[in-house]
Parts: sequence; structure tokens; C-alpha cells
Amino acid sequence: MRHASLLLAWAASAITQSAGAQVAPGGPVTPYVDPAKAYLFAHMTKETYGVLYYSVSLDGLHWRRINAGRPVSQDYHGHASIARGGDGRYYLVGNKGDDDPLIRFWVSDDLVRWAPFGTYQPDLKGITDHSHALQRIGAPKLYYDTPSGQFLLTWHTPTLDGTPQDPERYWGSQRTLYVQSRDLRIFPAKPRRLFAWNMATIDTIIQPNDKGGYCAIIKDERYPSYAWTTGKTVRISCAAKLLGPYPPPGPPLSPNFREAPTIVRAPNGADWLLYYEQYAGTSYGLSTAPTLKGPWYQVSGNSGVPEWNRYEMPAGTRHGSMIGITRKQYDAIVAAFPDT
Repeated sequence: MRHASLLLAWAASAITQSAGAQVAPGGPVTPYVDPAKAYLFAHMTKETYGVLYYSVSLDGLHWRRINAGRPVSQDYHGHASIARGGDGRYYLVGNKGDDDPLIRFWVSDDLVRWAPFGTYQPDLKGITDHSHALQRIGAPKLYYDTPSGQFLLTWHTPTLDGTPQDPERYWGSQRTLYVQSRDLRIFPAKPRRLFAWNMATIDTIIQPNDKGGYCAIIKDERYPSYAWTTGKTVRISCAAKLLGPYPPPGPPLSPNFREAPTIVRAPNGADWLLYYEQYAGTSYGLSTAPTLKGPWYQVSGNSGVPEWNRYEMPAGTRHGSMIGITRKQYDAIVAAFPDT
């Protein structure tokens, strides 16, 4: 009887927690799992930069790498960024390196098999408010905007080379550029700057705002100092329209020396989960908030003390893109990339 009572108490506690009730700070937490939802994290690793790996999660907090830790594509290279187009297919963007003049696309019906889709070569000459741009294309990112029926492609490009005396001037001259396309084959306009403010930015991703409009999640690429206390942190700026104008970003959502943000909605539909890398491949951090405007706080994880952890990420995980998937898609992906 006592054993049955304990089980009933545990079940009641789990239901209460999943319903959003308060629990004692630091006390045990049972993460909520929606039986119809799951998550895919397409990423690289510290050991093999630019190569495509998959990790999966049922709760958005506890991740495991599949395919016995092997890559899931022999063709792809880049900072994985996935967007689902209006045709229901998934599009993946990457490049061979910052010095690659081409941005490359892949397409998939099932997130298992990726086929080359095409390439785009941006004209980096004569960009308004970004003259003398170097032929460098950093970490292209892809977002599909349903209201306009267009893809937004962003990346960062510098105007200055680094020097041994001042390596940071290369990063300090980075600005986020963008183009739009309905089909990732025709790009009608030249690249433009996404933000009017004169601040180094990289790794920009776009997320529709839960209050309407859009939010740009960026990395402040200035070097931290007393003048730039927000340098090398992840920050957010929200606007009414996809192309802005975006106001200067708010306070940091992460500690310094973090980058490559990616964001998903928790399965309870009540929390945002914003992940970012402590580079280079040291660990992943997590901040969470009920709305994109906050309040944000940093979650404990990867601490080495299991009872302190609210999330777990496989060691050596680097830049990538998280997306929500169905449980049916999760089962198919795990079956396609078994751990044996």
C-alpha cells in the first residue's frame, strides 16, 4: 500500500508540474512531454567543424546524438540552418567556408535524405552603408516567412581584414546582410544591411514574435570591455515588420563569449528555449522566458552535477539549428539513423 501511495503521489506531482504549478526552487522537476511533439537539432561538432550531425529530444531539454555519433550527411557543409518552405519541404543552407563565394542549398521531404537544391552567389560590391565589403560569407541562415511567402536569407560579411596586432577588427566590421527569394532560385535584389545601427553582428536568426511582429536574435560581435559590456553576448531586437526597422537590441540574454543562438518553443507552449554555444565547443547554455521580450533567465545544465541540471547537451556539440517536429517524424529519423 505504501508503495502504491508513493506512486500516486509522484504521478500527481508530475501532473501538477506539467500543468505549470510552482515547485520548490531547486526541487525535482519532471519535464513536460507532449506525446505528439519532439525536436531535431542539426549541428556540427567540435571535432568535425561544418559536418552535419543530428541530436534529438522529446522535451526540448534533454538531447541525445543519434546515428552512433556519426554524421548524417556526406555532402553537406556549413552552419546548419533549416527552414520549412511553403511547399512543406525542408530547406537547408550552408557553404564550404567563409571564403566560399557560393551559398548552397539542400532540400528534403523527410529530414532524412538531403538533395542538393541550388546555389546563390551574392554580389557584395556596392552594398549601401557597407562599402568595401570583403568576399566573405559567414554562417548563412534561412527563415521562411509565411505571410509574405518568401525566404529571408541572412549572413554576415566584414569590411576589414584582421591583423596580428588587431585581430578583432575583422570581427568588429561584421554586419548582417540579407536577401529575399520566393523559391531560393531567383533573388531579385542585391544584398542589403538588415540593421541600421552601427554595431558588429553575426549569427542573426529571425523568430515571429508571440506578441506580433518579428524578433531578430543576434550575437553582439564587439569585443567585451568596459565600453562594450554586452560584447560577445546573445541579444534580441523586436520590430513590427520582418525587415524592421529594428531598434538597438536589449540587454544580454547570455553570458559573454556565447554565439550561434537557436530557439524553439517548449512542448508546454508556455516557454521559449534559447540555446547558445560557449565557443569553441566548450558547452551549450540555455536561457528561457515566457515571451520573447522576457523576462529571461539562464538555466542550469551541463554542470557535472546531475541533480543541478535542468537540461543536458551531448559534449562537443557546436553551431546548428533546432526545429520542432512531430513524434512520427522523430520515430522515422531515429529509425533511419540507428545507434547500432
